[in-house]
Amino acid sequence: MDALAHLPKTQAQLTQRLKVRGAQSIKILAAQLQLTTMGVRQHLVQLQDKGYAKHAQTNRQTRGRPVTLWKLTEAGHRLFGDTHARLAVTLIEGVSETFGEAVVGQLADTQAAATLAEYRALLPDPAEDLNLTLAALCQQRSDEGFMAELRFTPSGWLLIENHCPIFSAASRCNAFCGAELQLFTHLLAPHAQIERSDHVLAGARRCAYRIQRSGTPKTNHEASA
Repeated sequence: MDALAHLPKTQAQLTQRLKVRGAQSIKILAAQLQLTTMGVRQHLVQLQDKGYAKHAQTNRQTRGRPVTLWKLTEAGHRLFGDTHARLAVTLIEGVSETFGEAVVGQLADTQAAATLAEYRALLPDPAEDLNLTLAALCQQRSDEGFMAELRFTPSGWLLIENHCPIFSAASRCNAFCGAELQLFTHLLAPHAQIERSDHVLAGARRCAYRIQRSGTPKTNHEASA
C-alpha cells in the first residue's frame, strides 16, 4: 500500500475506510475517524479532485433528506497495489500463447497446492479448533495483502477479502480464482464447507466466502455484511 504514502494521513485513512467498508456517508466516516463532518467533507472533495473518490448512490431514508454516499473510483482502488501486476499478466499471456490455456490452469493448480502445504504447516489444525484456524487464515491472508476480515454469521463465518493483490492475473485467467476456492476447500475439509458469496470478477466490491461447520443446516437468513 505504498501508493497511499503520498496522501495526507486523513485522506489515506478515508481511502482505507472506503476500500474496506464500501460506500459510506460523511456522517459515518466522521464518527469512525472521530473527525468533524465538515473536515471529512473537505478531505473527500480533495480526494474527488484527485480522482480517487466520487459520489455513490443516494441512500433514501424514511425521514429527512437523502444521504449522499461516497465510494472509491477505479483510480482509488488502484492505490492498493496489484502484486507484480504487469509481470504476472505478461507471463500468463506468454504461457497461454505458447502452451495453451490448459497449462495456465495447471500452473494455478500447482501454485494452490504449494500454498495449501504452506498453510497446513503454518495454521492450526481445523480438527482441533476451527475458529482458531479461521482466525489464523484471516491474518495470513491479510499479511499477503488481501485486507481480510472474519465475521460471525448465524450459521458460521464470513471470510471477507477487501482487496485482491493478484487482480490483474485473476482477470486474465479465472483459474486463479477457482484455485483459491479449491485451496480453502481442501484446507478446511472435512471439518467445514465453504462457498464464495461475493466475487470481484463478477462485479462485487470484494470477495467473500461463507463458511459452515460440516453438518450444520443452512439457513435462509444471513447476517448483513
